[in-house]
Amino acid sequence: MSATALRVALVCPYSVSVHGGVQGQVLGLAHALRDIGIDARVIAPSDGPPPEPGITTVGPSARFPTNGSVAPIASSKAVAARTIEALRTFTPDVDRLHEPLVAGPNHAVLLGTDVPCVGTFHAAHPGRNAWYQALRAPLRPLLERLAVRTAVSREAQRNVEATFGGSCEILPNGVDVTRYELAEARPAPTPAILFVGRHEPRKGLTVLLEAFAGLDRDAQLWVAGEGPQTAALRARYQHRVEWFGPVSEAEKASLLLGATVACFPSVEGESLGVVLLEALAARTPVVASDLEGYRHVARADCESLLVPP
Repeated sequence: MSATALRVALVCPYSVSVHGGVQGQVLGLAHALRDIGIDARVIAPSDGPPPEPGITTVGPSARFPTNGSVAPIASSKAVAARTIEALRTFTPDVDRLHEPLVAGPNHAVLLGTDVPCVGTFHAAHPGRNAWYQALRAPLRPLLERLAVRTAVSREAQRNVEATFGGSCEILPNGVDVTRYELAEARPAPTPAILFVGRHEPRKGLTVLLEAFAGLDRDAQLWVAGEGPQTAALRARYQHRVEWFGPVSEAEKASLLLGATVACFPSVEGESLGVVLLEALAARTPVVASDLEGYRHVARADCESLLVPP
């Protein structure tokens, strides 16, 4: 990397050793920035060794309920101190903060440095807006430290603008399409329906499993990921269902390429469906819930079928 290269710190409040949409975007953005000559370093919590080089870890996380899920967040004083030390060592020109108002490393950056900060808001769940409203006064000074505000979707944008005022530019998530050009499809002897995601109520996996159990045709259901519902659902649904557990990015690409259709039956809380982007990048047809966040990604009655959740 050139000594004069722009240096960007990508700060994530969630543990990068846990699979998640925000974590995936942070790591993917780091790769993309490095590909164009920018010196990018990820600063984030991690529960164990970091998943790849180029990451400075600032401590383990604890699980907090949020947005119908559980977020692996680290917000101790020790984490704040390690975050500031990591920035002093790296000396970035710009800090890119993902979910900048979530407690932890981002708050340490906003309160303890004077480097220009770009904040990216991901969440669009109504509960997040209620949280913003309740903490509007103490959060406002942190928000004012951001030189630029971005949001990954209209829903995330509305959450921020409705609570704090001002403007927030939409900058959608993206995926690395070359991954799907290089991967090999997993063989499927019969038509395969693929679900990828966290096994929790808002993702609608139970709905898909119940519907598939009543499907009277020769097909199979592939289920990737894990979550609080995994054990109970796996014990109940075995016939024609293959459970893969957590999968790597390469394994996910292989599954998406091999599937006949990808199905994402979320019932709420989706800001922008990255997993839909991944399916479309693999040229796999999509069936998904007709949620506003999904409509911005999938074209109904084109390569996608959107149905009421």
